[in-house]
Amino acid sequence: MLQVPKSNLSLADQAHRKLEELIVTLELSPGSTFSEFALSDLVEIGRTPVREAVKRLEACRLLETVPRHGVRVSKIDLYEQLQVVELRSDLEQLISSWAAKRALPAERNKLLEMAKAFEDAAKRDDVRAYLRTVFVANQYIADCARNPFVASAIAPLFGLSRRFYYMYHDELANLSDVSRLHADRARAVAMGDADLSAKAAIALMENIENFTRMVFMREVGR
Repeated sequence: MLQVPKSNLSLADQAHRKLEELIVTLELSPGSTFSEFALSDLVEIGRTPVREAVKRLEACRLLETVPRHGVRVSKIDLYEQLQVVELRSDLEQLISSWAAKRALPAERNKLLEMAKAFEDAAKRDDVRAYLRTVFVANQYIADCARNPFVASAIAPLFGLSRRFYYMYHDELANLSDVSRLHADRARAVAMGDADLSAKAAIALMENIENFTRMVFMREVGR
């Protein structure tokens, strides 16, 4: 499983990663409310780094401040999720194409490791390992595009997408298919082929859009 060594992460980064995973995997359920002290105790990290992490998660629309009550885990909004996919589809094509052109040799090797991590998660049918690899790979490819504005624009969409997937993956998703598409995109970027990378991003986002629309139609029809 692909991991970033803890020693390379600040306490705020560690708090962000732990809290984000708890939110994405629904251990902090949508609509639940917590104090910063409770979150600090939960992840066993001091309140100052946790406060920084909370601000980042608020910017990503996974948490929201509730005056006099602390912070609340945002609810999953089906209409909003369609908008997330709509924006991601265009951004991922740009990012993948630029990353293919601009990634450094060491980064291309890392992308090949990520591709294998996706495939390993699928073989084990390990959705949490898959989501952890998505957490690392999506932002890594965005950083390889060497454009901080597009990286900042897409960053808030990643957590919302991962939580939505986890919420509904048991019933409608195919982990093998989506892992393969992520792996294909990572390898295309590693190869330096901008056109192939854009096509791989399109295929990946078509899968994600189809999944989102299936959930939407089912839930709205109830």
